[in-house]
Amino acid sequence: MKDRFIRSSQVAALVLLALAAGAGWGQQPGSRAIQLPLSGGQPGGSSVQQSANPAMTSTVNTLNTQVRVQGAYGGSTQDPNPPSGGVTLTLANAVRRGLEFNLGKTGADTASRIAQAQRIAARSAMLPTIGAGISENAAKLNLEAEGLTASTFGSGGISIPKTAGPFHYYDVEGAVHENVMDFTAMHNYRSASHSAEAAGLGARQAREEVVLAVTGMYLQLMATTALMDAQRTEVQYAEAAYKQARAQTDAGNRAPIDANRSQVELQTEQQRMRSQLADQQKLKNALARLIGLPLGLEISIAEKLQALPADSDSVEEAVRRSWEQRQDLKAAVAQLQAAEEARKAAGAEHLPTASISGNYGLQGINPNGGNGVFQAAASLTIPIFSGGRIRADTSQADAVVAERRAELSNERGAVELDVRNAYLDLAVAGEQVNTAQSNRTLALATLQQSQDRFAVGVADSVEVVNSQQALAAADHDYVSSLFSQNLAKIALAHAMGEAEKDIPELFKGSK
Repeated sequence: MKDRFIRSSQVAALVLLALAAGAGWGQQPGSRAIQLPLSGGQPGGSSVQQSANPAMTSTVNTLNTQVRVQGAYGGSTQDPNPPSGGVTLTLANAVRRGLEFNLGKTGADTASRIAQAQRIAARSAMLPTIGAGISENAAKLNLEAEGLTASTFGSGGISIPKTAGPFHYYDVEGAVHENVMDFTAMHNYRSASHSAEAAGLGARQAREEVVLAVTGMYLQLMATTALMDAQRTEVQYAEAAYKQARAQTDAGNRAPIDANRSQVELQTEQQRMRSQLADQQKLKNALARLIGLPLGLEISIAEKLQALPADSDSVEEAVRRSWEQRQDLKAAVAQLQAAEEARKAAGAEHLPTASISGNYGLQGINPNGGNGVFQAAASLTIPIFSGGRIRADTSQADAVVAERRAELSNERGAVELDVRNAYLDLAVAGEQVNTAQSNRTLALATLQQSQDRFAVGVADSVEVVNSQQALAAADHDYVSSLFSQNLAKIALAHAMGEAEKDIPELFKGSK
């Protein structure tokens, strides 16, 4: 009786061990914190740079203005249905095409979709996993290899065969598993949600960068077109002066040097015209690359440069609005929140995790003779020693939080700097427009007087040529001042996070 009880206990222990192995006791530790990259900044973009470096031949200390387009924002995907022949672009149309085809915007949208996918993946760690399966099995087991021999059950004389089978059975079952308590997974999901939010804000900021890049290139094309219009007039003045000098030379009233000097000036102005034409075509190609148009397409623009009114808001009010509206600043806040949640996820690795799992199905030797089977288990895992892994995760997360906090502080300062610099550039450019316009009027009057003096013989061609060069410099200064003022205006709109809304409205009525 006692031996039978012992044998029954041993068999029960084997069954319990088998069930324990099947139920998944001794679960692996819970989720691990997802580490974020050190920096949350977005690469590439557009910027406006202005400096008061006077040109050697200018009559006014005009601003030296540049539009810098960096990274993917300098390219685009090709429009699958480009216009044929030529196209006349307004600024609003150019911006619309840039927002559709510019590679910087496309890349930002892709990054946002990837971040959303990562958020979904992080959420899946907190949701139940449900699966189903069906199998047909055939097996033959070596019981001795599994440790089941006659000596396993003592010396009771039980005879155990060396093998079992062959046997066949089918299995149809459904299984479910869920982590019911995993704080690390919860904070990982919150961190991924903030990262996805930051990526979405980054995509919205990318629109601002595209608007600035396209508008800056469009303005450069407008400025070059204005210079060409002025240059055509200067070629006409030079041609008239040359004909006048040639006629007087042929009549014997002037020395040949006056005609030669006037001819040199005419050829110089004509060459300058050809150079500006090449510059215009290069800018058209650059604009086409930004907005998805094929190179070589004839592009013309609808608007012309014009003076713009000064901004009526105070600089302090503009700074306050920029802090509220800049999408990259909002993205930096979301990046910091993501890092803080990642730090909490790392700290939560110290906490216990709990999970439940189970399966239910049919097993049998044929589909008509199956029996219902099920298995359920609940586990609680308590981390005791991880060899320093958790401490390493928390230290790395702390470093990311510190970096993201520093980036947020720096971003606020950068936004304020953009606004204040744009206000300074706008004020200087407005004053220079007035000065350049006055100088242009005076230079034109001087040229007309010198031509009249040359006609009556009281001045030589040197005075006329100098007057022509002064008018050319004044025209260049005037166009450059208008370009600087317009660019400062769009730089201010970009600095305040209002480029997409405000810039297309600036040039309405300037055709």
